[in-house]
Amino acid sequence: MDFEATAAQIKELIVSSLDLEEVAPADIETDAPLFGDGLGLDSIDALELGMAVKKAFGISFSKNPADNRQIFHSVRTLAEYVLASQPEAAKGAAK
Repeated sequence: MDFEATAAQIKELIVSSLDLEEVAPADIETDAPLFGDGLGLDSIDALELGMAVKKAFGISFSKNPADNRQIFHSVRTLAEYVLASQPEAAKGAAK
C-alpha cells in the first residue's frame, strides 16, 4: 500500500469511526492537525480512532503518550506510522 492510499483510508476511518457527518474525507487536509485548531478532535476521538486504525491495519501504538501525540498529529504522520509499522510481508506485497 502506498502513502496516498493509506492516507485516503485513514481519512475514511476518521469520518466513519467518529461519525463526522458534516465532514467528508476529501475535506480533511493531510497535513492539518487532527486535534485543537485543526480538525478539532478530542481525547475520546483519539481512543476511538486508535482502535479503528489498529483494527484496519493490524498495528499497535506506543504506551508512551508523547509518542502517540506525534503519531496522531496529522493524517500524514499517522499514515507514515502505519506504513512503517506494516509487517514485512505486507510491505513486500505492496511494492
